[in-house]
Amino acid sequence: MTAPAETDELTDFFGRYGTALTTGDVAAIARCHALPGLVVSDSYSFTFSSPAAVALSFLGAAPAYRENRIVAAHAQLLAVQRLSTALTLVSVEWEYLDDQGSAVPGERYRYLIRTGADGPLITTVIATR
Repeated sequence: MTAPAETDELTDFFGRYGTALTTGDVAAIARCHALPGLVVSDSYSFTFSSPAAVALSFLGAAPAYRENRIVAAHAQLLAVQRLSTALTLVSVEWEYLDDQGSAVPGERYRYLIRTGADGPLITTVIATR
């Protein structure tokens, strides 16, 4: 179980992250990740060990959002599981809006978050269904 303050902090964090994703602010995206970091999906896995590597891995995201006319991303926190003092596993369903204000089907991910003096940071991203 997580405290409401922790859930609020994670909601704020994913709000900033979603804004960075949809605006193509790769520097802000990089600041949301702990290093080294890991991304895992059914067909690939990769790691990054520098802010520049994080930024490079997300360079294609903003054009894809623009191509699909997505202007906003909202993270709906489906589950928040405290694993330790610093680690939390967060299940997120992204809800997207296009430039007409219509909902666009989202994606689901699990994020392993490490919270320290700098606040929450993503250590691992797992693509889920």
